[in-house]
Amino acid sequence: MNTKRTLAIGDIHGGLKAIQQLFEKAKVTPEDKLIFLGDYVDGWSESAGVLDYMIELSTTNECIFIKGNHDVWCEEWLRTGEADKTWLFHGGQQTVNSYANATSAIKMQHLNFLQQMPFYYIDDLNRLFIHAGFTSMHGPQKEFHNSNFSWDRTLWETALVMDKRIKKDSILFPKRLKLFNEIYIGHTPTQYYDVNIPMQGCNVWNLDTGAAFYGKLSIMDIDTKQFWQSDEVHTLYPGETGRNKN
Repeated sequence: MNTKRTLAIGDIHGGLKAIQQLFEKAKVTPEDKLIFLGDYVDGWSESAGVLDYMIELSTTNECIFIKGNHDVWCEEWLRTGEADKTWLFHGGQQTVNSYANATSAIKMQHLNFLQQMPFYYIDDLNRLFIHAGFTSMHGPQKEFHNSNFSWDRTLWETALVMDKRIKKDSILFPKRLKLFNEIYIGHTPTQYYDVNIPMQGCNVWNLDTGAAFYGKLSIMDIDTKQFWQSDEVHTLYPGETGRNKN
């Protein structure tokens, strides 16, 4: 019996305690393939610790680490030493603080790790994993602006609007959504829609369940659609506020 699972994980945002708790709940083993949808940093106080944990995981599991918009910001800071003011406001300051005792060697290791992350991944079953989305009707391979991979929300908004309204074989169905059997994203917290569990719109699954704010961290077996969640992440970090929502 094949016990290997393919597990997709939503936005972590510095919540090391949440990912550790979640892996215990989901009983993750070295047999499992892990696909992370980005935004490892910015929010809770253990961003540097999360990257350490990800690097260690890559030695025991088959892992795909997708790069999110917050990871791009962090990478730029580690590379140049210059902190974007918008980034600092949206959780970057907590990330900078988490490196207070880090050596230059650790910072370089984390920079290399972030630089090597892909913006998207397509598996052998034609399932796309991407942090935010893409705009090209020909797929992310033909996207003009790489920033869309980590910032775009139109793919998710389109999937929500079209869900159960128009059949996939209709000429009116968005071409972007026909390109892949399934699409897995993060980036847009489901709390925006008063939902605290993973959401589906057409063939798009959103696994960002608000771990940066007052939500939970989620992991999904993408073959069975069974999912597990951490406690509300803010309860694991009493006295902290997480990311700024503004």
